[in-house]
Amino acid sequence: MVRLTRAQQQARTRAAVLAAAREEFVEYGYASAKVDRIAERAELTRGAVYSNFPGKRALYLAVLADLVEKAAPAASRGAPGVPDAPPADAAEALGAFARAWLERLPLVDDTAAGGRLHLRSLVGVVDDEPGRTVLAQVARLEALLLGLGLEACGPPGGESAGPPARRVRLAELALTLLGGAGFLAETAPGFGDPFDRARACAHLAGLDLADTWAPSHLPYVTPAAPCRDPWSPPEGAVDHLTGDPVDLGADGLVAVLGARRLGAAEEAVRAARRGDQATVVVVTGDPAETGALVRLRVADLAACLRRVFPPRTWRPLRLVVDDTAGVAAALGLPGADDDTEAAVRVHAGVLAARAQGRGAAYAAATAATDHSPR
Repeated sequence: MVRLTRAQQQARTRAAVLAAAREEFVEYGYASAKVDRIAERAELTRGAVYSNFPGKRALYLAVLADLVEKAAPAASRGAPGVPDAPPADAAEALGAFARAWLERLPLVDDTAAGGRLHLRSLVGVVDDEPGRTVLAQVARLEALLLGLGLEACGPPGGESAGPPARRVRLAELALTLLGGAGFLAETAPGFGDPFDRARACAHLAGLDLADTWAPSHLPYVTPAAPCRDPWSPPEGAVDHLTGDPVDLGADGLVAVLGARRLGAAEEAVRAARRGDQATVVVVTGDPAETGALVRLRVADLAACLRRVFPPRTWRPLRLVVDDTAGVAAALGLPGADDDTEAAVRVHAGVLAARAQGRGAAYAAATAATDHSPR
């Protein structure tokens, strides 16, 4: 008889709990699901369920994340379903993105509870004020990620232009339309035509939104403190956009943002110097729920983005979800939580500048690098 290691047994238990929880949520929905019944389905004790998940919400988020990750295509070049080149223009990209996103709409034979699971619905799940605040910040991050993809496309008509125009507001509009479609699919099933919605998203690209990036607080950001600190970054960081390993020792910016500060990710991208790597490391004081929520939404969006844009689209940004706050600790930021906003500039293998507080990513990215002896 083969004896399982403790890690193998824990993985098996977790998988059994997730499978049982999925059945429970499909049959009863989130509100009426019971942890006791999930334990019975998995042929485990209630304690075994709670030893893997602190509560029903964490379990529901884990089930959704598991569904998304299993269905997501690989991001590597040449993988099935992954394009080699960006769409010709933003209209084509938005239409393709909308079609990928709308595949989550419930099927005609889905139960109401099963349809909500397929939709990745969070209605009635994240209904407290802290959770709503995190969702708002995650939505801003999602708009940035889609916006960067749109900026990598050519302009309508293929005419030559200068630097790509900001398209984050366009991404916000598209995500708003799709979010509304998802809500209607849950509350008024069968209403509307998904193909019409995809065409509507494509037509949004023709709007002139006069989109610029000029946050009013940037002129008042405290400058980064120059330093020459040794830097031994932890290994094993993975980019949640592509699945590729992240070299935290590369020249560029490392911004550590709490789940309630994710809107500052755009500062890291826009302020980073040409050729530098901008890495956003997400931390939270509650990995089991808040961290799971962030991972779920990022994985869900990334799965759609990978079907529209080639992996090289995300070169300006690396996104790491750091459940253990190992990167933050290595940077001397113990106790990093949802409100953390800090950044460092890495140059020639050392930390050349540090910043904390609002605008930290901008301050660190724009700091001068001084390698004279201290």
